[in-house]
Amino acid sequence: MNRTTKTVLAVLAVLAIIVIGIFSSFRSTYNRMVDLEEGVNAAWAQVENQYQRRLDLIPNLVETVRGFANQEQETLTAVTEARSRAGGVMQMDESLLQDPEAFQRFQEAQQGLGSALQRLLMVTENYPELRSNQNFLALQDQLEGTENRIAVERRRFNESARTYNTYIRQFPRVIIANMVGFEPRQYFEATSGADSAPAVDFSN
Repeated sequence: MNRTTKTVLAVLAVLAIIVIGIFSSFRSTYNRMVDLEEGVNAAWAQVENQYQRRLDLIPNLVETVRGFANQEQETLTAVTEARSRAGGVMQMDESLLQDPEAFQRFQEAQQGLGSALQRLLMVTENYPELRSNQNFLALQDQLEGTENRIAVERRRFNESARTYNTYIRQFPRVIIANMVGFEPRQYFEATSGADSAPAVDFSN
């Protein structure tokens, strides 16, 4: 084997090593992005589950309050309408997380529902019989638990999204992310009291 052949083979070996190294790095980075993206999607599913649970509790809550405080029609109607608006944006897949405007609408609808619920629950303080009703007390406990879980799952989602976004935006991973279509995810924005569940206590 002459020197030229050896040189060619050496060059080819080096090129092969470089290609294998690049491929291995690309595969590792891509797989990590997939793992992080799935983590974000799983966290989002938990957020949706808790918001859906709240939606499911509201009809019984409204009917229970109406049985004791039917004169509060304006407040009851506001809750029902807010629930309808929130429900209208619930059936969205993970593509919502890549659309800032759609995500903002989702968040605003959920915040509007939360505010309407708080107003309704404040009204019930004027009805002692309602506050001692066992069905209402059970719904109160379930709603309080759900609001706590919503706050927890929102924080977990933001943490997952932040980890994913940071990873795909760092160089040189951002090049791979742009090549294969990994997009940043939206965050839940902090609102007044968003770091803790609303107080739902009418036992006084």
